[in-house]
Amino acid sequence: MALDSETMQGLLESVARFVRERLRPLEHQVAQEDRIPPEIRREIAGMGLFGLSIPEEYGGLGLTMEEEVRVAFELGKTSPAFRSLIGTNNGIGSQGLIMDGTEEQKQRYLPRLASGELISSFALTEPEAGSDAASLKTSARKVEGGYVLNGTKRFITNAPHAGLFTVFARTDPSQPGAKGVSAFLVEAGTPGLSLGPVDKKMGQSGSHTSDVIFEDCRVPTDALLGGREGQGFRTAMKVLDRGRLHISAVCVAMAERVIDDSLRYAVERKQFGQPIAEFQLVQAMLADSRTEAYAARCMVLETARAKDRAEDVATDAACCKLFASEMVGRVVDRAVQIHGGAGYIADHGIERFYRDARLFRIYEGTSQIQQIVIARNMVKALD
Repeated sequence: MALDSETMQGLLESVARFVRERLRPLEHQVAQEDRIPPEIRREIAGMGLFGLSIPEEYGGLGLTMEEEVRVAFELGKTSPAFRSLIGTNNGIGSQGLIMDGTEEQKQRYLPRLASGELISSFALTEPEAGSDAASLKTSARKVEGGYVLNGTKRFITNAPHAGLFTVFARTDPSQPGAKGVSAFLVEAGTPGLSLGPVDKKMGQSGSHTSDVIFEDCRVPTDALLGGREGQGFRTAMKVLDRGRLHISAVCVAMAERVIDDSLRYAVERKQFGQPIAEFQLVQAMLADSRTEAYAARCMVLETARAKDRAEDVATDAACCKLFASEMVGRVVDRAVQIHGGAGYIADHGIERFYRDARLFRIYEGTSQIQQIVIARNMVKALD
């Protein structure tokens, strides 16, 4: 463990209290205004939450996978917009740099990511390259002193706030698929980099995505992640295990939150002269939700521990992402049903979680991609 048990317990208690006292009261406001108040970002930074997974030598907390998951179990019990604010700095926006960056690149960016001074963004998806990431068309043409980037990235989380983009582009057009893809570290404000309008989404208000557009965007040679061409797709794939486990933990947290809200409502709400929690069909929905959330929690914790033991968890991480994201969708659906008409009205917040949860089955790899990954790895294991 990166932290001793007492320090870790203190961190978890602090995060739980912060969620309970500061974030939950702001959920409706964030949903209405589609923005997180600046003072909340400062408080999150002050708690060190932007650097949960960034090594201590670069200013982060250097948490293990299990420790990060346990923090996500607490932080995810509120609007996912708050978690999304720090998500890229701790996940896909920093892990490629941690794993494959040069020491100079790490020294330049990781301390600023850990402190929250910089927000990071992971620019992989394109208009015609989503699940099939190896087919990306953004190009990086080598010129004297650097590269010229051209192309468009789509649905990029935190792009409107990002100070640093990890951009995946094709450096070798003669190499099909993944082989010709490289990764670049591109700072916001670089000439030729622009953003599209903020996307209007179904849910997760307060968490923003947009297109990232490169038009003859020139970057220096030292912007090439790791200083090596052709490694970009491999870098992207390596960060996914951690990202999928983190998202799975957030799914567990959201499920546990709405189960708690549903139970309280069922105990307080009376029909036919008694609390609806006394009706067996309502009890069945509560019991099914509790069982599935518990199963997902156990899966995520066990896989996180295996990853900390340096085991190959690609298949199990995909299993966690598939099960947890589908599970939370079923749980919030039951929560709406338990609340009845009230669950369809914005005042209770259940309909907001219903919309928020839908995205978990899409990003960090759709459920169908997880199924393909799992099955292919099963077949490979027989060889």
